[in-house]
Amino acid sequence: MQFIDQAEVQVQAGDGGDGLVAFRREKYVPAGGPSGGNGGRGGSVILQTVENLQTLLDFRYNHLFKAENGQRGGPNNRTGASGSDRIIEVPCGTMVYDADTDELLGDLVEPGQTLCVAQGGKGGLGNQHFLSNRNRAPERALPGLPGESRFLRLELKLLAEVGIIGLPNAGKSTLIAALSAARPKIADYPFTTLVPNLGVVRKPTGDGTVFADIPGLIEGAHQGTGLGHDFLRHVERTRLLLHLVDATSADPIADYTIIQQELQAYGHGLAERRQILALNKLDAASWDAQTLDEIVAQLEKLSQEPVFLISAVTRSGLDALMNQVWQFLEQMQVDEEMLPISIGSGSRE
Repeated sequence: MQFIDQAEVQVQAGDGGDGLVAFRREKYVPAGGPSGGNGGRGGSVILQTVENLQTLLDFRYNHLFKAENGQRGGPNNRTGASGSDRIIEVPCGTMVYDADTDELLGDLVEPGQTLCVAQGGKGGLGNQHFLSNRNRAPERALPGLPGESRFLRLELKLLAEVGIIGLPNAGKSTLIAALSAARPKIADYPFTTLVPNLGVVRKPTGDGTVFADIPGLIEGAHQGTGLGHDFLRHVERTRLLLHLVDATSADPIADYTIIQQELQAYGHGLAERRQILALNKLDAASWDAQTLDEIVAQLEKLSQEPVFLISAVTRSGLDALMNQVWQFLEQMQVDEEMLPISIGSGSRE
């Protein structure tokens, strides 16, 4: 399945049905009067999130979505049938923009969440609506109003609590494969991963946490170089970043600095996002113990965080790394729950 995370579509709501001009013609009813019914409302176009979608592939070849028009009013004051709404299923994490004004219409993150992006037109009034003491036989009715039409830009930002970042071939896919049931493509060359991979990692409590393996960033990614420009947006949703540095690299310090500079240049608060730093591929590193200690010391000085020494292939050091991940996520949850209380207590003083 192809991973598509951007799409442009046109949505067209249904037009309202026309009102009807009609008069009652019944036996033994000498003064029948007007009986034209109102037109039915046009159907609306509604986006709805579902859990079983992970891509916007359905919108690659289908760009127009129309709802049903309302029916014309009927005689005997019968209102026309309303048009059926058009329900469009999208994956969780879809952001909806008006393509003409660039206005954000909605951010759909919860399963089952809905957003009306085009309102159906109102049905026209039949001539029975215009009956009055001065006009006992109105011969006018109103046409239905047209439904809204919009061009939309859909952007998918994957929903994951932990994003795994690093230069190409840092071992991100190997790590997510070791931690979860995900089976991404793994090979000994850069840019093996061309799309983000999601994996559910079980906590000690049994709950699942979604990890996202973000395709390799390189220098200049924020300007469109390599693959990072296309996938940096997926890091925005994460609460915690797991930064892997390749221990077999010629200069691990420079590798770390490149990623930090790209996060800073991209903006959106990524550089301030909490990170856990891990030096991966220790099983294949050729550094002597003293040099490795110097590298770790420099990384700790730059990051102001402890550096975890791991090997995703042999699973060495993963227990300590994951314990730190769970502690950080738990602390973030506590901080988020305490935040409204602290704001409220401050306002009362």
